[in-house]
Amino acid sequence: MPRARSGVGRDNQCGEGGGRRRKTRGYREVAVARDPRTGTRRLSCARNGFELHDAPVREAIDFLDHAQVVRRYYPQCVALIETITGARAYAFDHNVRSATGEREKRRITGGQNVQGPAHVVHGDYTLRSAVDRVQQLALPPEGNDTLRGYLPEGRSLIAAHDARRVLEADGRFAIINVWRNIDDHPVASHPLALCDSQTVHPDDLVVFEIHYPNRIGENYWARYSADFRMYYYPHMTRDEALIIKQWDSAGPLARSQGGHGDASEPDAPCTFSFHSAFHPEDAAADARDRWSIEVRCLVIYP
Repeated sequence: MPRARSGVGRDNQCGEGGGRRRKTRGYREVAVARDPRTGTRRLSCARNGFELHDAPVREAIDFLDHAQVVRRYYPQCVALIETITGARAYAFDHNVRSATGEREKRRITGGQNVQGPAHVVHGDYTLRSAVDRVQQLALPPEGNDTLRGYLPEGRSLIAAHDARRVLEADGRFAIINVWRNIDDHPVASHPLALCDSQTVHPDDLVVFEIHYPNRIGENYWARYSADFRMYYYPHMTRDEALIIKQWDSAGPLARSQGGHGDASEPDAPCTFSFHSAFHPEDAAADARDRWSIEVRCLVIYP
């Protein structure tokens, strides 16, 4: 697969927080379908890479307070993902996004800066970086890791034997995001578009490196493809949770090491969903800014 590399540039356009990457130019437009809520075609996280749930936050949480998010919101995300997947889940990272918050250099109490919406079609992990992330989560957190200071000294989020087991040929793990509007008003700007994984081919993928202080991550960026089918959920409310698959080691693309796409095995789970913020044509010029949070969860299957 083609590769691009940069260790300098604008803060975290996509993926996990704290990395540095390069600005890009030369975007091409991709059509985005309207609301899957009202369509006749059922889309699921298992097969297409995303699905929407009614999942109100169970208590008042200040999403601009790092400790409150980790201690009080992470458990809610874990419970939701475990219900959906039937497997064990572990929340390990999150980003808060807002164009206004980024412009005003708002900082999360006890955490990093608020980041802007990611206006680039991407997937958060690759064949290499998904495996690397599992291995890293089996080590005690260090550097700018989100859970540093929240786990007992010397403890890791997952056990080393679990990491080894899911990385074996017959093991399975997934990384799934819980994306939520954290404003009291429905999303009116920078909504998230999601790509049906069944329309993605290996030739559509470009590997992009992200350089952190203590590790190197990778994203997939997308080549333009007229085959992409992209959807979005207009006016998402605070009571809805968007579930986005970032990686599934049981997906055909993952199992074939990029040899063929997910559509090659209709009954298999998909590998991941490309996604991007975008500007809807019908959005008002003075539309209220989006404030959102995405929490990443590692899922370990039996």
